[in-house]
Amino acid sequence: MLRNKDTDTQSSFFSSLSDLLDQSHPLYRLANKINWNRFREKFSEHYCPDQGRPAKPIRLMCGLLILKHLRNLSDESVVEQWSENAYYQYFCGSQTPCKIQYIHM
Repeated sequence: MLRNKDTDTQSSFFSSLSDLLDQSHPLYRLANKINWNRFREKFSEHYCPDQGRPAKPIRLMCGLLILKHLRNLSDESVVEQWSENAYYQYFCGSQTPCKIQYIHM
């Protein structure tokens, strides 16, 4: 089942994750150059809108796959690094810093 929004709703001391980050960082810049809506448009047709467990956001899934190949990481490693790296979180569409957690894929 496809979720309605690709945003996080966690509270933070900062207005957004981008307030914490250096805007000249390569992952920050790359995240703003990618047309993430195109991924959402293409992949949403493969999700059932009203049945099953809610899916992880498409941007998160695509972002993790891109990071995995950019950094030559295993599935487990990219997920572990995502939980600790604010640039990875921003790249994958998080709006606020995320608590350390494991993403079940």
